[in-house]
Amino acid sequence: MRILLVEDEPSAARMLAKGLREQGYAVDLAADGEEALYQQSINEYDLVILDIMLPRRDGFDVCRSIRSEGSTVPILMLTARDAVDDRISGLDCGADDYLTKPFDFGELLARVRALLRRPDVLLPAAITIADLEINIHAHRVKRANQEIQLTLKEYALLEYFARNVDRVLGRAEIAEHVWDQSFDLFSNLIEVYIQRLRRKIDDGHVLKLIQTRRGEGYVLTTSHES
Repeated sequence: MRILLVEDEPSAARMLAKGLREQGYAVDLAADGEEALYQQSINEYDLVILDIMLPRRDGFDVCRSIRSEGSTVPILMLTARDAVDDRISGLDCGADDYLTKPFDFGELLARVRALLRRPDVLLPAAITIADLEINIHAHRVKRANQEIQLTLKEYALLEYFARNVDRVLGRAEIAEHVWDQSFDLFSNLIEVYIQRLRRKIDDGHVLKLIQTRRGEGYVLTTSHES
């Protein structure tokens, strides 16, 4: 899952980005409102974490602008303001949730997970495809009741497949949601990670869940089409 983190205080931005990346999220940073809107216009994000007190354009204005463009991306607002009116203003301008500083990082992660479970159809905290079990909360994966050890990026890739089960995903879309803006689309990194996932998820099983659709991309499915 790819997150746009909009925070103008450098140390806070670095700390939050580091913590989110350690949880397997791809994170892009923006330090002011104008940069945030530019990043949002050229990339497809799964979540925006948006500070209110920003240079150039504040978080309220950024949130309204994102919504005025028709985007439904989940927005979590962060602010040092504790007034009820500010929380109401944030929600009224289109934010999905509101967290007041200082906050516990564990609470931030819980809210991020909750917002990422709110696409068109509410996703559960665990996803099961055939005998594959993915616990989104704990980042644990099992197949046929055997636990599978994945790296952070392998897990992020598998979770994105699981959130789009039975839908073919092209390289560009995978890169857009699993890697950050520094990713080189012309590298073979996606193929490398998919090969690693196949070895860990499918080796030793008759039913191959991660499949290639020639000329289209990749899909996590129980279908036998190849």
